[in-house]
Amino acid sequence: MTPEAPGPEGARPTPTRRRPGGRTARIRTQVLDAVRAELGEHGYDGLSMDAVAARSGVHRTTVYRRWGDVGGLLADVLDAASDDDWQPPDTGSLEGDLAALNQEIQAALIAQPPIVAALIAASFRSEKAAHAQQRLWEDRYARCEIIVSRAVRRGELPPHTDARRLLIAATAPLYHQLVLLRTPPDPHLPGHAARTAALAAAASAFAEPPSASDT
Repeated sequence: MTPEAPGPEGARPTPTRRRPGGRTARIRTQVLDAVRAELGEHGYDGLSMDAVAARSGVHRTTVYRRWGDVGGLLADVLDAASDDDWQPPDTGSLEGDLAALNQEIQAALIAQPPIVAALIAASFRSEKAAHAQQRLWEDRYARCEIIVSRAVRRGELPPHTDARRLLIAATAPLYHQLVLLRTPPDPHLPGHAARTAALAAAASAFAEPPSASDT
């Protein structure tokens, strides 16, 4: 998800992260912009601390002291993505919301330079980046739970629909086709995947299992 105010029905609040200001913020912006550019042009194997320092104009000593290694740089790029004010789409229907979300995902995955795809690939090569990628997924899923909450309130979904399972089912085809299979983008896939997930959800395919107290 491109993947900050989830709805009240079971959605988890997004944790706030303290943001640096002044010169510290400017240095961070310069360095992270350089990381994205280097990653997009050269991939994980071509990413180096010295190249990032040179491109950003920040002294290499500062880069090494603050980020430590390439894994630290990648982790901070991913963590920075959670500092935005992105909100999931609100089109008035579950299928519309999921289709719009999938359109955003597809656009991010096929964008040039391929920053998002490169970050996903890098997370398999760096433990720090992998943990940061997981934090970002958790952030995006938590924000997107309001899509399901709204659909429940509108009567499109049964109560106790498992938001996480529904969201994964709706978005997974995009990652499977574009990241794993590397097939050309299909303009119909975002809407088709959304429709399939919405129909399954309406039929209680993603209902949460009953708790022990309900049995």
